[in-house]
Amino acid sequence: MNTAVTLLWVPLGAGQRVVRTSGKLFELLSAATHRRHRCDLYHSALEITVPDGRFTIEMAPIPDFHGELRGVVTEGPVGARSLGRLRTFRYEIRCWRDGVIPDAGEATTVALDVDHACAERLLELVSSVPAPVWGRNELDAGDMWNSNSVVSWLLRRAGVDVAGIDMPSGGRAPGWSAGLVVAERELQLA
Repeated sequence: MNTAVTLLWVPLGAGQRVVRTSGKLFELLSAATHRRHRCDLYHSALEITVPDGRFTIEMAPIPDFHGELRGVVTEGPVGARSLGRLRTFRYEIRCWRDGVIPDAGEATTVALDVDHACAERLLELVSSVPAPVWGRNELDAGDMWNSNSVVSWLLRRAGVDVAGIDMPSGGRAPGWSAGLVVAERELQLA
């Protein structure tokens, strides 16, 4: 079995009307505040294939109390730390063997040029991803923490050249830079 790492750019809210609508509202306000054109928003995830199997890595809402079935490695609060007591306001980070990324069929995929050792590092690092409050700049990284932060943090920490990764045309991935900033700080301390 070959080693492969694929980055998925999933259109935000694909298949989920509430997420799509709130994302469009967020982008409308963000574009007006920063005096720029509106962009399509993306949620990122990874698919990693190694000799041990195929794994999906994603930050997502917690659908039920059976995280072990989805390879959940950590959880975190959404919006405010105090709200995190309720499952509705928590997210999970998954490293799911043979996992499914909802709406992957609508994603733009990017095959990353990595070797086997890098793919294994990515899998090892998932359990070390920071889990601050989703949607907040709790880590003082200049942007909110979300699924894009998780993916960019993993790629940077594993040594992937993130500068060469292109987003779909006309798209934006809020939080991507936060993951890079936090990963860079950690690498400098190592």
